[in-house]
Amino acid sequence: MSSNDARALARSLLDLCRSRKLMIATAESCTGGLVAGALTDIPGSSDVIDRGFVTYSNAAKHDLLGVENATLTTFGAVSKETAIAMAVGALENADVDLAVSITGIAGPGGATPGKPVGLVHFAVAARDGRISHREQRFGAIGRSNVRQRSVVEALRMLLELARGPKPPAKAKREVATGVHKRVARSPRRVAAKRPQPKRPVKPKKT
Repeated sequence: MSSNDARALARSLLDLCRSRKLMIATAESCTGGLVAGALTDIPGSSDVIDRGFVTYSNAAKHDLLGVENATLTTFGAVSKETAIAMAVGALENADVDLAVSITGIAGPGGATPGKPVGLVHFAVAARDGRISHREQRFGAIGRSNVRQRSVVEALRMLLELARGPKPPAKAKREVATGVHKRVARSPRRVAAKRPQPKRPVKPKKT
């Protein structure tokens, strides 16, 4: 993934949101504002981007996004639960339609049992109630690479969210059961003509 990938995604996202009149907020931890930076690097992004929260510490996640301390203590900062709470918190603390959050371990340190370097949790939330989470394990590919790939993933998720829910599949027509087939009418019988009684022949007068 290169910076060109992120720029192309950012342009597509901005164009789509502009056409659908959608506003975005970001909530970032391990990327430190790189998603917001990728979007605002493009001229004219101010009509789509409202604000970005850089919540690197647990205290910032709690104070700025309203992430419960119990969530941080129980599941940790790098978790599905915290990522979702961050995205929802960004949505609630900004007058926007869409929000994305990123929290992970970019490395080289910070790994814990079960949470290796390169583990990143993403979440997106929409004003209409849609919420999506994704976990990526990029591996120990270097701090810069983890952060750059996280930006691309976050932009992809926002783009999917901005496109809206998929329209419901058209229901197949079910063959009605228990319906009697129309019985073809039999041809009408032609009524036999009754023989008319013969009139007696009157003798001619002479």
